[in-house]
Amino acid sequence: MGYNLLKGKRGIIFGALNDMSIAWKVAELAHAEGATFTLSNTPVACRMGTLDELSQKCNAEIIPADATSVEDIETVFEKSMEVLGGKIDFVLHSIGMSLNVRKKRVYHDLNYSYLNKTLDISAISFHKMLQVGFKMDAIAEWGSVIGLSYVAAQRTFYGYNDMSDAKALLESIARSFGYIYGRERKVRVNTISQSPTITTAGSGVKGFDGLMDFSERMSPLGNATSEDCANYCIAMFSDLTKKVTMQNLFHDGGFSNVGMSLRAMTQYNKSFDTDDIETLD
Repeated sequence: MGYNLLKGKRGIIFGALNDMSIAWKVAELAHAEGATFTLSNTPVACRMGTLDELSQKCNAEIIPADATSVEDIETVFEKSMEVLGGKIDFVLHSIGMSLNVRKKRVYHDLNYSYLNKTLDISAISFHKMLQVGFKMDAIAEWGSVIGLSYVAAQRTFYGYNDMSDAKALLESIARSFGYIYGRERKVRVNTISQSPTITTAGSGVKGFDGLMDFSERMSPLGNATSEDCANYCIAMFSDLTKKVTMQNLFHDGGFSNVGMSLRAMTQYNKSFDTDDIETLD
């Protein structure tokens, strides 16, 4: 059931690939809530994924673009305003990729060329979108820009590798640009730190299944699903959150504030054979 939270609003959703993508779920819900928007991903992703299906379902035009290219981003904003008939009210940055993760390069043996690509694709592209939008005055007053993050920006998680650095930079950009965009144009910029979620990109992280299980046991409310995240994004795009900016918003069932949960401790204790444990005085 829709509430028309985004009725009359125009948006751009970057990063939808297939129905496993959080951006895909956001697009479906934004459509249900009355928004019109365009979809953008790399030309390769547009060919390999199933974006045409989402485009038809949501009546949204696809604008292929390399998110690391300022020129391509300018094209996305220009065409989006032309297609949608005005300035943009919301933007979703749901983009992340690490060649070091894909190539199984551990953090203490990074390929620095790969690292540069990780940072450019996963974080600096967020700055480029904000800068293009600002210079073009393409985002309407009280507009909302969201980047998807993860708690590994603050804490060490085995296997998350250089994506941790990228997410930390993403969140820093939201704060720094959020101050300027809010002061000058009344545009909100935030990041949402989502629970580990089964997506095409997330599944490539080493030990991902174990990470999912651990966070599920640690979180008092359990992991937030991609559908849950879509609901949160819609709330952040709506006028109900007009004074929220420069924030990293944890959307993880409480995981980020828990030291040790009962379920996790129970499982931890089960892993020991008590007869083999030495008592230390």
